[in-house]
Amino acid sequence: MTDILALEAREQAARIAAGELSAEALMRATLERIAQTNGALNAVVSLRKAEDLMAEARAADQTPAKVVLHGLPVAIKDLADAEGLPTSKGSPAFAGRIAQSDAPHVARLRAAGVIVIGKTNTPEFGLGSHTFNPVHGATCNPYDHAVSCGGSSGGAAVALAAGMLSIADGSDMMGSLRNPAGWCNVYGMRPSWGLVPGAGAAEGDAFLHQISTEGPMARSPADLALMLGVMAGPDARQPLGMAVPDLSLGGDVRGRRIGWLGDWGGAWPMEAGILDCGADACAVLEGLGCIVEPVAPPFDRDALWESWTTLRSWTMACKLSGLLEAPEARDLLKPDAVWEIERGRRLSGLQVHAASVIRSDWFRRAADLFDAYDALVLPTAQVWPFPMGWDWPKEVAGVAMDSYHRWMEVVVPASLAGLPAVAVPAGFGANGLPMGVQLIGRRGADGGLLRLAQAYHEATRWPQRRPPQS
Repeated sequence: MTDILALEAREQAARIAAGELSAEALMRATLERIAQTNGALNAVVSLRKAEDLMAEARAADQTPAKVVLHGLPVAIKDLADAEGLPTSKGSPAFAGRIAQSDAPHVARLRAAGVIVIGKTNTPEFGLGSHTFNPVHGATCNPYDHAVSCGGSSGGAAVALAAGMLSIADGSDMMGSLRNPAGWCNVYGMRPSWGLVPGAGAAEGDAFLHQISTEGPMARSPADLALMLGVMAGPDARQPLGMAVPDLSLGGDVRGRRIGWLGDWGGAWPMEAGILDCGADACAVLEGLGCIVEPVAPPFDRDALWESWTTLRSWTMACKLSGLLEAPEARDLLKPDAVWEIERGRRLSGLQVHAASVIRSDWFRRAADLFDAYDALVLPTAQVWPFPMGWDWPKEVAGVAMDSYHRWMEVVVPASLAGLPAVAVPAGFGANGLPMGVQLIGRRGADGGLLRLAQAYHEATRWPQRRPPQS
């Protein structure tokens, strides 16, 4: 008998539309899988009552399947609002607050037919690539429960890898859709900035903070494309949005030029074996007829870091300063959040401008690179999944880390320039743990990246190597 939870979202939706699978049966199987596996993993939080979910699934079966995600169960990352569910953001300062409306991308997912079953776990305020918080606890890696699943979309990645969901949403400021995908052997996509409407389309600033974005996660690039097609597109309330590009898949990738950036010319420390996984992924692309060649560091590492950390701290200070100023909330904040806020509040307008000039220089330099290459490749992380008891790695390959996020520099180039990046699985290390690589493209080239990723997926099928007991 086919395991309906092992099917891709496209296949689940097609079977529901054809009357070959009921939303009720899919929901029942989903809740059974969550009951079997989530206790050990802690990926799905704030799960709705089973009787309510089953009733919603039965109602979906009474409605013609005219929308693309009709009847599919989805849990929303606990940084985004889903009406009627708590949005804790992993912080005691928000624990128990019930969302009164949907975030823009959540509203689009509901309109496309998904049944929101609950939330997925995240680090407090999404800070750091290790999913633990004082509200919901820690989420562990499905391939080894003693190590981290990454973050901040860690709960989503684990739910996918363990077969609890077929698609999931996430968000990415500093690799939050890419690092957990790499560490959990699934796919995650940071779209071009502006392609998916952000929170600024609904409230708050809509112009200044262009570093974080929502995006899809799945067990195949085809399902990334399916979900992105729902989430993406202009919103009249967002002034800097983008039109949806061609997200159709298929086609020949032979002759695509690929640049392998490795460890940025030795600037970034990497644990042993990670670059080997990257080289193996590049070999797969060569086997598909792509032309792969190493690329010298195209920009100064220290300038990238200075620009990134300035803009990131400024953004976090703008978002969270109110909590720091509230006596009842300050002592509840994660130390890393306090560090970001205080650092951001010390910045002058001219310092923020100088960081934006560096960012602009890097964007222009990257544009020149994409005149020569169709995609650039980097690992999704500089370390292997680390012990659950750590808050963050204090050193990488013998090099001391000077902040809670310094070990994640490898994700900065795409984030800083707002470029699309698809994290694809790159196999397993000698330690038996997964690793991934980022395929990074020119702004707006989201469809081309997905077509390249799908060809890679068809040649590798890494997510079929399922975690134990899933």
